[in-house]
Amino acid sequence: MKLDWSHGELAAGLLCYQKEEFFLAHEHWEGVWLRCAGPEKSFLQAIIQIAAAFHHLQRGNRLGTESLLRAALLRLDLLPSDFDGLSLNPLRQSVRAWLHALGRQDQSPTLPYPEII
Repeated sequence: MKLDWSHGELAAGLLCYQKEEFFLAHEHWEGVWLRCAGPEKSFLQAIIQIAAAFHHLQRGNRLGTESLLRAALLRLDLLPSDFDGLSLNPLRQSVRAWLHALGRQDQSPTLPYPEII
């Protein structure tokens, strides 16, 4: 199943994510995730975890942020570099950069949020 980001819940979630409405992004993507299987399900779970991580960060829960980013990265690392027409390496690198910044105890990392697509 190829994921279509041009309309529906994936597109709505992506728009929310880009507007830093991470909880809403998570909600949109979760409905699609429930209907998926295989590597698409794993990819969607990873990006849901990324969105949830940044929701936790907005609420001041750094430990929750780190935990979810680590879980997402584990899932992303199991997928090929080119997945479903997406290059996952920039996403992986961005998540690693966030984990590094959070691990240094930066009070307020100024990194851009990872781009999903």
